[in-house]
Amino acid sequence: MSSADTVPVGGADVGRRVTIRDIADATGVAPSTVSRALSLPDRVNHVTQQRIQQAARELGYVANSQARALTSGRTRAVAVLVSDITNPFYFDVIRGTQHQLSAAGWTQLLVDTEESADAELAALSAIATKADGAVLTASRLSDAQIARFAERTPLVVVNRRPAGVPSVLIDTPGGVEQAVQHLVSLGHRDVLYVAGPDSSWSNERRWRALVRVAKRLGVRVARVGPHAPFVDSGAAAADAAVNAGATACIAFNDLIAIGMLSRLRERGVRVPEDMSVVGCDDIFGADFCNPPLTTMTSPIERAGRVAIRMLLGRLGAAPSSSGDDLPDGQTAGAVALPTHLTVRESTGPAPSSPHRPS
Repeated sequence: MSSADTVPVGGADVGRRVTIRDIADATGVAPSTVSRALSLPDRVNHVTQQRIQQAARELGYVANSQARALTSGRTRAVAVLVSDITNPFYFDVIRGTQHQLSAAGWTQLLVDTEESADAELAALSAIATKADGAVLTASRLSDAQIARFAERTPLVVVNRRPAGVPSVLIDTPGGVEQAVQHLVSLGHRDVLYVAGPDSSWSNERRWRALVRVAKRLGVRVARVGPHAPFVDSGAAAADAAVNAGATACIAFNDLIAIGMLSRLRERGVRVPEDMSVVGCDDIFGADFCNPPLTTMTSPIERAGRVAIRMLLGRLGAAPSSSGDDLPDGQTAGAVALPTHLTVRESTGPAPSSPHRPS
């Protein structure tokens, strides 16, 4: 904090700015005490801190984050990169990161990388001087690229596990196992995986889990795709599933699954009488579908909170307490969050013979 860290005073002469010295004069304390109270409040007596902050509000003082960063070396901002801001999966991630940062007195910088590795690279380069660290959700970069950036900027990744970079993993492979067991209990013996983007680490992780559990349970599996993780991709995915004669499908995410339900209805394929469909993530709206979607419910908002707690821990900032979000006070390594299958009306008993396209 410095005297350059100022803003104009409302109602004052043009160009008149409030400085920390003005606040010091109004409160009778040293400018250095004002600086600490505004930037590092834990280091100032609580009564003095409240008096200084009240004076700052009354004088119309607002901190200039760029000036503060120059003097403290900290922006108290964290960049959160998401692959597609229109995907409801990220709504809960963003809510979790925002709530955790706000509780700690930090600012969130939100970046939509639009499913593009190039855009993600550009964003990480651009935020180097604007944020103290970053959270990458469902990154489209390679492990090596993430590791290189982590050497320069503190990072935490969600749904990735590059060596040496703290990560928060949502256990969708465990959800896949539950989904297959559910379908087997309904008499299905052939399961089709509707794959997501080739660039998605989670996509391959779910497929490998499906192959493992299918082998153990004696279930045949096949795969169609890749498909972009959007509702519009569901039409092509549904056509591929019908052509494959599938009786049960597990989709990469809920958006694809929801698009499949619409297309199957257009084609006269009944769900679940002719084909069962399972999604992944349990996004907002999954229970409003026709029929409501059976899906793997993930602790998405919690993943955002845990990622921020890990990152603030790495930055030496004490995150506010919020229950047991960070197991064992962990700030490095990987934290795995469990999922569970939510059974709704899009899955049912296997038909006596698979539906074939007319």
